[in-house]
Amino acid sequence: MTSPAVRAAALALLGAFLVASCSSSAGTGGAGGTGGTGGTSGTSGTGGSLPDPKCNGHAELCDRPFDEVAYPMTHNAMSNAEAGWILPNQNFGITRQLGDGIRGMMLDTYDEDGELLLCHTTCLAGSQPLVEGLEEISTFLEANPEEVVSIIFENYISHAQTASAFEASGLIDFVYAHGIGETWPTLAELIATGTRLVVFQEKMPQEAEFPWLMNIWEHAWETPFSFSTPEDFVCTPNRGDPANPLFLVNHFLTAALGGSPESAEMVNHNPLFIDRVRQCADEGDDFPNFIAVDFYDIGDVLDVADAVNGF
Repeated sequence: MTSPAVRAAALALLGAFLVASCSSSAGTGGAGGTGGTGGTSGTSGTGGSLPDPKCNGHAELCDRPFDEVAYPMTHNAMSNAEAGWILPNQNFGITRQLGDGIRGMMLDTYDEDGELLLCHTTCLAGSQPLVEGLEEISTFLEANPEEVVSIIFENYISHAQTASAFEASGLIDFVYAHGIGETWPTLAELIATGTRLVVFQEKMPQEAEFPWLMNIWEHAWETPFSFSTPEDFVCTPNRGDPANPLFLVNHFLTAALGGSPESAEMVNHNPLFIDRVRQCADEGDDFPNFIAVDFYDIGDVLDVADAVNGF
């Protein structure tokens, strides 16, 4: 890992360049066609010119506030077939998901006899040491300085336990603390300050000692998340206040146990997918920020996020 002094200097240089450049290169978003860029952002230039800055893969996103950007998100991101989990919700693990373009992850945290683990419902179905999973995210952020990532924890551990894992993994260096009711910074501002990880949890309120560990329902609202068939999909408010600035669209079918690739095949493809997200945006009169799916590699979640962002 790069030393803090070297990383700080690099971030300062990148930040100054981003803030200075984004206003001339950024555009405005809206409901456009599908694009499917995905992956990690790159930079390019010709001759001796500086590369164009990009924020989550697009220069146009740099000037947009965090709450005016759509992020493809994985439901139960840690539960994956590649690592041998039983009835997983994803095919691939955290590193592959980030590399493929996922920018939000739902992760469940447990304390099993003093060991902090990522599990879902029962650790007998699969587990990963929490620090190890967080290190994967830290490695990605270190290697991709123009990317902003979010986590929503379904947490069954304390604030202090979560913070200790962030310290041990090095991920604490990237966290952003946001006050309730404050204006969200732009992606360029998050990148410039090096606070490119936005962390939420479900089970406990935000505490002064850990201001970066934010309660998701104080900042966001969501659709329901328990659907058996595509015909069951609705956009009515579930948890959180629709007046909150962030909006989570849960777009997956709930199997009796674990995930189902067959269910993902039913709902992860356009036009059903983009039509539902647009329906929820219209009914909720809100911008869909987190678009959560099972088996992200099946179907069109990256294209849907691009379409919501106007690409």
